[in-house]
Amino acid sequence: MAPALSLRPCISASSSNWSQPKMHANPFIANIKIHRRLEVVSMGMLSPRKFLQKRRKVEVFKDASDEADQKNWRRLMKQIEDSGSAVSVLRRERIKKDGLPRDLVLGTLVRFKQLKKWDLVSEILEWLQSQHWWDFNEMDFLMLITAYGKLGDFNGAEMVLRSMNGNGYVPNVVSHTALMEAYGRGGQYNNAEAIFRRMQTSGPEPSALTYQIILKTFVEGNKFKEAEEVFETLLNKEKSPLEPDQKMFHMMIYMQKKAGNYEKARKVFALMAERGVPQSTVTYNSLMSFETNYKEVSKIYDQMQRSGLRPDVVSYALLIKAYGRARREEEALAVFEEMLDAGVR
Repeated sequence: MAPALSLRPCISASSSNWSQPKMHANPFIANIKIHRRLEVVSMGMLSPRKFLQKRRKVEVFKDASDEADQKNWRRLMKQIEDSGSAVSVLRRERIKKDGLPRDLVLGTLVRFKQLKKWDLVSEILEWLQSQHWWDFNEMDFLMLITAYGKLGDFNGAEMVLRSMNGNGYVPNVVSHTALMEAYGRGGQYNNAEAIFRRMQTSGPEPSALTYQIILKTFVEGNKFKEAEEVFETLLNKEKSPLEPDQKMFHMMIYMQKKAGNYEKARKVFALMAERGVPQSTVTYNSLMSFETNYKEVSKIYDQMQRSGLRPDVVSYALLIKAYGRARREEEALAVFEEMLDAGVR
């Protein structure tokens, strides 16, 4: 009588055990082995892992007053997120407390800016602009025009720029860049380019952020020739006061991928090292996304690790996908286990 098989789930299994499959005379036993391996992986995915157990942070407050202020602010933030409207919550709070502390309003704006919730940023600033108790200054104008830029609302951005002029504030590189971005995100690529060209000829001098945004605008608008011309100018130290940074290189690599010029993308990647521009996990992920051959993807992955960079979830997904396409399930499974053991999710 054949001994009973006991299949116990475990969190992970050594990939070396899978790389040397044993031959079984009984096909039923072989089938059980295959199912056991799938069960191991499935149960391992469901089992709790140490990296998923979040540690509770210990909050430290200056004093009782600071603790009350912090808890009150968090309560407001939650109400805003639950309702989806910032102004209604702030208006009720102002009536209830007979005023709103400036620090609370600024903290709310900064937090939503960090979260990139530009619709809420613009909503709050539009409301503040009409409030007599709030001194709407130049920084408020610049944050509002930036919010409109991120939202692609070029009409709103133009209106703010006119208001700035009417209040005696001279438009600067921030306001011009925000308006340019608004046109770009709104699909008005020619208008965005016109603002950029005007900045180049008559000022204000474009900043690194200006160049990042115009390159992105050109690429999104399939104006690859214009993007290459701007990038080549940046590479020329005699013509440009700025040197291309990591984000600009990433955009050019993405552009070459979008255009199908994989060889040019590799050249841009090599140029980053020549120029001493730091390469990041995003850089290597961009290269990995070009390749269809699992060997090339694996080679880039290994090169990234040798350079001291840690793969992220995109890196692992690209490598697993490459192995999957090549029907190399063993390698794909090993990479998946490596990702879980590294605490990447």
